[in-house]
Amino acid sequence: MADRPSERSGEPLVAVLLSWFLPGAGHVYVGRIGFGVAAFVLVEGLFFAGLFLTQGRTFEFLDPELRGALATALTPEVGNLGGLVYQLKQYGFGGTEPGPLPPHVMLGAWMTAISGMLNACLLVHVHLSARTRKDFRGHGPHPAALVGLAWLVPGLGHVAQGRRLRGAIVFAMLVGLFAWGTWLADASNLSRERHFYYWSGQFLAGLPAMVTEFVSGRPMVTHEIAREDVGLLFACMGGLLNVLALLDVYAVAERRWLAGPPKAAPTSPAPSAPPGTEAA
Repeated sequence: MADRPSERSGEPLVAVLLSWFLPGAGHVYVGRIGFGVAAFVLVEGLFFAGLFLTQGRTFEFLDPELRGALATALTPEVGNLGGLVYQLKQYGFGGTEPGPLPPHVMLGAWMTAISGMLNACLLVHVHLSARTRKDFRGHGPHPAALVGLAWLVPGLGHVAQGRRLRGAIVFAMLVGLFAWGTWLADASNLSRERHFYYWSGQFLAGLPAMVTEFVSGRPMVTHEIAREDVGLLFACMGGLLNVLALLDVYAVAERRWLAGPPKAAPTSPAPSAPPGTEAA
């Protein structure tokens, strides 16, 4: 049996809070030092590379009237809370005077956003790591990996679990909703600078949203878009509804993982030969 308090590597809540503020710290806390160091380098390396490309001006996209104490709580970067707090302390909401943005600001914004989503998956990993012994081996793919797949492509986590029909339905509905919204909004939703919060929501649809944004080149709006508001809503909901799909994937993955590998059936001893039949 897994997840017994006496067999835990640490307190799950403590491990999650540590990793939320400092990626990898929770893994070090539960004794997985190598994994923790790798997690820190990957998440923070991605975040600070993005911060370098944006020059800390990602949140300059926000309208001045929206720049409050909790204005960044609805961004993908909140998954890496320590990095987010550092950015706000160091750069605030960007420059006080309007000016041209860095040439690679959109790539940098992707990188800081991905670092938050990646750390969210690592929070799933450290939570389970704290609930089990260090030598525990679960059954099937790790729930954190499946959650990552489910974010990367809606429905992919279900497919990896063997739930192909549900995965196909999730993909068709959520990616279809995002695509429909993009069409209605005439691709105006594909810019974090133009629609900061709607973009944050649709980013939860993973690769479909990122690839569409990259291929589109973020076209400029040169005319009035009649159904833009509806399109923004649909595209954003395509990402937000993927949160429910992530929870569904995690629930099944956790149950299977904590069940442990299937135990081999005990073998019965061979029946003894009747007296007098032994070989000479």
